[in-house]
Amino acid sequence: MHKAKAYSAASATSPLTLDTIQRRETTERDVQIEILFCGICHSDLHTVRNEWSSAMATTYPCVPGHEIVGRVSKVGAGVTTFKAGDLVGVGCMVDSDQTCPHCRANVEQFCPNSIFTYNSPDKHLGGVTYGGYSESIVVDEKFVLKVPRNLDLAGVAPLLCAGITTYSPIRRWGDITGKKVGVVGLGGLGHMGVKFARAFGAHVVVFTTSPSKKEDALRLGAHEVIISTNGEEMHKHAGTFNFILDTIAADHNIAAYLNMLVLDGNLTLVGAPEKPLSIPAFALIFGRKSLSGSLIGGIKETQEMLDFCGQHNITADVEIIPIQKVNEAYARMVKSDVKYRFSIDMASLKD
Repeated sequence: MHKAKAYSAASATSPLTLDTIQRRETTERDVQIEILFCGICHSDLHTVRNEWSSAMATTYPCVPGHEIVGRVSKVGAGVTTFKAGDLVGVGCMVDSDQTCPHCRANVEQFCPNSIFTYNSPDKHLGGVTYGGYSESIVVDEKFVLKVPRNLDLAGVAPLLCAGITTYSPIRRWGDITGKKVGVVGLGGLGHMGVKFARAFGAHVVVFTTSPSKKEDALRLGAHEVIISTNGEEMHKHAGTFNFILDTIAADHNIAAYLNMLVLDGNLTLVGAPEKPLSIPAFALIFGRKSLSGSLIGGIKETQEMLDFCGQHNITADVEIIPIQKVNEAYARMVKSDVKYRFSIDMASLKD
């Protein structure tokens, strides 16, 4: 084992503070990574504050962070894919059983024995896994990703969660070239959905309740913006969308967006509202429409996403902060006061 500096929370009500954690020594197939940037995901805040206690209670101390970009510092003797100096990424998972039907189908996120990057059982050291708010991490090479060298690393970090979360359902839906695609919400997830849909050749329309976001939506790649509280605008576009990506994590009227779909259109949820959504059956039955959900993506698909971003020069829009401002960033994130993702410069941890 070796020690690493990190920022951790001691309880659901504690701020994140400087800590020292244990990292395992590299096994034969492990990759040791010096972390350069780590994105801040809303899941980090939920976990730190134990807001998902009914489904996955938080074990403290908790070191969050699953949008990790870094440089390989050491590899195990059996590692063939990576070498010291490589730029790499680590997303929401660091292990799985690698034998179940889901793993064999390259959708490890659904493996019943998947190990998440933080707050999951650590089979090597005991306790739970610690995430990317740290100076280093050790990960099985099968869960390490190659980062295109032409991309800004601070903007790459959020791709490991926000990026794959929006890329996967758009890619899975099929060829959207020339199709009318809607993105509901323009936050950390929504702004990535706009970039991907535009890169795939869709006619992209953003739904937002905030007229002030119109200019930014167009800058990010949207062709049109609909103010969803404007009944006349919504009625004008009813029944014209082939696919809609819903990124809203708050309670909202999902039936209004189902009414936007064409025959056989689909609405996919990637936001997770705390309360159950009300879904009128007729909104689905008339038009043979479908409603589905999507959870991040497997390792193979995540690498495909990073390669796609390298080819199309896509990164997240980020505000770079030092680790010492992480608690301030959490408070701002609750107020949606960020465009559109915080990315922690982990060099600040050395200060």
